[in-house]
Amino acid sequence: MIVFDKLWITMKNKGISTYQLRENCGIDSKTVRRLKANENMETKTLNKLCIFLNCRLEDIAEFIEE
Repeated sequence: MIVFDKLWITMKNKGISTYQLRENCGIDSKTVRRLKANENMETKTLNKLCIFLNCRLEDIAEFIEE
């Protein structure tokens, strides 16, 4: 299972809010809700997040065996 727990840690460390994600990164509130629920995410969304947060994929997502 892919989880996005690291996303919230990275955002906190960089002082980025979900509001800033929506306004400056082009991520809508539905996508934020899906990230919080660890639901499926398009790679283009992950790409946007990495560019906006200036980070690597492993800084926002990780695989955990179920």
